Amino acid sequence: MDFDDFDKKLLIYLQEDAKQTTKELSYKLGLSVTAVYERIKKLEKLGVISKYVAILNKDKINKNFTVLCHVKLVQHKKEYVIEFEKEVVNLPEITECFHVSGDYDYILKINVKDMQDYRNFMLSKLTTIKHIASTHSSFMISEVKNTTAIVV
Repeated sequence: MDFDDFDKKLLIYLQEDAKQTTKELSYKLGLSVTAVYERIKKLEKLGVISKYVAILNKDKINKNFTVLCHVKLVQHKKEYVIEFEKEVVNLPEITECFHVSGDYDYILKINVKDMQDYRNFMLSKLTTIKHIASTHSSFMISEVKNTTAIVV
């Protein structure tokens, strides 16, 4: 999909702060309020903008212990993949799940309170999922970059 410079800038501004008014955006872009409104509606209709969210401060909600957990399934059979993915999407501690190539089948991003909370999560939730052969966990030491913005 091709975007003109106005659409590109608009998407950057919306990713920085989606609560900006069309009036504020029109001032930044040098377009009329109506033109900005129509561009946003077009981008929503095309599915370029899929939703608007609030990004929470993990420190403030006591979920700042971040874990990257690599998961290997017993076999990479279709039914095992489907069952694993069905279970994972229902675990709120898992904020991201990627089906990947390489030594492991999945990488999970997990946010919990602390190490004890992660241990409880592993024992009572993750390891109860069938067909997991092994896991490997890495714990975040510091956050160097964390963004949801994608450059168009």
